[in-house]
Amino acid sequence: MPLKVLLVEDDTALRTTLHDALQVEGYAVFTAASLSEGRALALHARPDLVLLDLGLPDGDGIDWLR
Repeated sequence: MPLKVLLVEDDTALRTTLHDALQVEGYAVFTAASLSEGRALALHARPDLVLLDLGLPDGDGIDWLR
């Protein structure tokens, strides 16, 4: 069973590039473009690792980390 990675990034090009690179390495990748979407996916997907953009359109990633 592959490790699950949640990628929270609002930049579409960067999100796509990171998603593709992680998937090639064998990770199961879930992506979100906003903090609220990332929080919902985190509850649903139960990722092993979260790659979190700190400056998102609907909030600060640092606040979520706290």
